[in-house]
Amino acid sequence: MPGVSARGLSYEERRQLAVNLTRVLALYRSILDAYIIEFFTDNLWGTLPCSWQEALDGLSPPQLATLLLGMPREGEVVRYRSVWPLTLLALKSTAYALAFTRTPGFQSPSEFLENPSQSSRLTAPFRKHVRPKKQHEIRRLGELVKKLSDLTGCTQIVDVGSGQGHLSRFMSLGLGLMVKSIEGDQRLVERAQRLDQELLQALEKEEKRNAQVVQTGPRHSPHHVVRWVDPTALCEELLLPLENSPQGGARLLLTGLHACGDLSVALLRHFSCCPEVVALASVGCCYMKLSDPGGYPLSQWVAGLPGYELPYRLREGACHALEEYAERLQKAGPGLRTHCYRAALETVIRCAQPTLRRPGVQGIPRVHELKIEEYVRRGLQRVGLDPQLPLNLAALRAHQAQENRVVTFFSLALLLAPLVETLILLDRLLYLQEQGFHAELLPIFSPELSPRNLVLVATKRPLGQAFSVLETEDS
Repeated sequence: MPGVSARGLSYEERRQLAVNLTRVLALYRSILDAYIIEFFTDNLWGTLPCSWQEALDGLSPPQLATLLLGMPREGEVVRYRSVWPLTLLALKSTAYALAFTRTPGFQSPSEFLENPSQSSRLTAPFRKHVRPKKQHEIRRLGELVKKLSDLTGCTQIVDVGSGQGHLSRFMSLGLGLMVKSIEGDQRLVERAQRLDQELLQALEKEEKRNAQVVQTGPRHSPHHVVRWVDPTALCEELLLPLENSPQGGARLLLTGLHACGDLSVALLRHFSCCPEVVALASVGCCYMKLSDPGGYPLSQWVAGLPGYELPYRLREGACHALEEYAERLQKAGPGLRTHCYRAALETVIRCAQPTLRRPGVQGIPRVHELKIEEYVRRGLQRVGLDPQLPLNLAALRAHQAQENRVVTFFSLALLLAPLVETLILLDRLLYLQEQGFHAELLPIFSPELSPRNLVLVATKRPLGQAFSVLETEDS
């Protein structure tokens, strides 16, 4: 999907983009606010302009991926079967024009061509226990952090929300950085420490087997700390140096790989308030978990705009994987019917118990293989209702016949969702710039592998032309 580069925008252009985003999001709020499981109960199709309904009705899933989401198959010629209304074309063009691009600026062969589960860019010890998505993420973010650390003279990396420590291990044992990792869950920290020892042993065995592998100095495992970082207060542990620097004081770089909700905001606040922190490389996620107020907006500029509010539903939608869904549309598999089935179930739930609205339904395995009435009965049982309730099979069949409309409405919401993410991340950029810091957003992961792929890089001194090395892919 096309988009605009955050790095190519001046401060004034970023402020104007925030104005445009709030206006557009207010205009299409009804689509973004809608829950797809209420497609039938709230007649969501009927809320669209009639001209849109005529243009979109009957489009196949691959046509939606190509014509609406702008993600055609390689070499596919884009052809419209009819003339679309200008308002729909305007929505599509606006969504493309205002969202930050998630396409990385580098071009390199896929690291998973030889084996879909093993990155060719990581050695075997660093791939063990790590899924392909995470292999890609720790390598790309780790390499960026190493470059940023060198550019800013950092003496210590602090990995916040480190989980099982995959990123910390790669940065310390793979790239030679001094790393403190902070995680609030003691069980994850204990597992991280076990994995550290396992990796050290594997590296030592590799050295003994391969005489060409030369270890230039002592290895430093990550220093793991069990600590909950309060988003509203400074964490002293986060700022403590691991060892005294010969220059007389630590220079810290904070990083977080998909720091959830307010944790990514806490990183920004520590960077802003603490002189020891000279650089930041943060990849956020789980925007729906941001505190309101507190987590958004952060900047004075966005807080002063009419219509800046982003309720829970909008922030939740911003976490969807646009590229992954477009691929599903192109394949047109039976798994696309899940939203339709769940929306049909919602009609039955409300008939049986009108006060029960949008209950969570535990996963029903192999939905695409079930008849709609079988799915509904299993769903009723999962929400505590009688699965043997009499069902209106004719109504369920009529709902099932509208499967493509459900997919189409969901695709429309997905087209707009990147605008919400763009406004959240733009607010963070402006928050840092309002305080005189230097901040940029870079897409560093393949969006097909990792949808939340924009890293917020901030420094307290300008990097000038040197900044461009952060965007390059290591050989």
